[in-house]
Amino acid sequence: MDNSALHPDTVARLLAPSMGLSGCVHSCMWRDTTPAASLSEGQRRGWFPATPFCGLSWMLHGSGSQVFADGSMQAMPSPSLVVGPRSGPVQFRSAGPGRIFMVALLPEAFHALTGLDLSRLMDRCVSLESVLGSDWQAMSADILAASDEVQCQQILEAFLLPRWRAHCQQAGQTPHRYRDWMQQLATRAVASGHGASLRQVERRIKQWSGQSLRALRRVSRSEAAFFQVRRELEAGELVWSALAQDLGYADQAHLCRETRRVTGFSPEELRQRIDSDEAFWAYRIWV
Repeated sequence: MDNSALHPDTVARLLAPSMGLSGCVHSCMWRDTTPAASLSEGQRRGWFPATPFCGLSWMLHGSGSQVFADGSMQAMPSPSLVVGPRSGPVQFRSAGPGRIFMVALLPEAFHALTGLDLSRLMDRCVSLESVLGSDWQAMSADILAASDEVQCQQILEAFLLPRWRAHCQQAGQTPHRYRDWMQQLATRAVASGHGASLRQVERRIKQWSGQSLRALRRVSRSEAAFFQVRRELEAGELVWSALAQDLGYADQAHLCRETRRVTGFSPEELRQRIDSDEAFWAYRIWV
């Protein structure tokens, strides 16, 4: 049996936020491997792509480490984490069966609610207690004591909704793709404040999101490619060179380079791993 093959007893779910948090929370994810009698080394790992989103993460059961490119590992600093935007793919490994609740937040919303400088969180995972105040810490403790993903989401939304409503005069529409959100962010950057030069606009975008507009465009196009591959596979018409042309890449090699930069894998290897590798559970529920 493949060391990283899909396990029939693990659970991975993508949870949609309430409409009241449109423009703040993109989605929540729930991962539960405690029903699995045993997990191999490969099945205890999880791969995540580059992303412009910020994250909050709670390990309700178990513990884990980040795995670096050289194979070394660093234990997570706390069961409650604040995760910054990522410029490249990242891999984590659980020490055993676990339950984890994760939240993807739009970076400018997270900045507005917390005042954190997201450029200092780029490619970092830090303990929630080290960067957020007592009210966030109390909410975090409640989530760690929750019984399941439904209760986790209820606690999170009860905390965020009044704060988000206080910040926003009118709720926006939840972006369903990086591209939609990125375009809204660029428009706001042009319209806000004094000075509309390209350099000033890019400076605002980096302040709000932690990444440059060029990096955001790269991730948004890669995400569009993930969804297009799924559609074309279902239709039985996947041709990599045609896909690259349709999505605006210079050629197939350009598509391969950007996909590898965002995910760590070639497009075809990524496709195969999403379909058959337990460690790619986050891709399966996202795409």
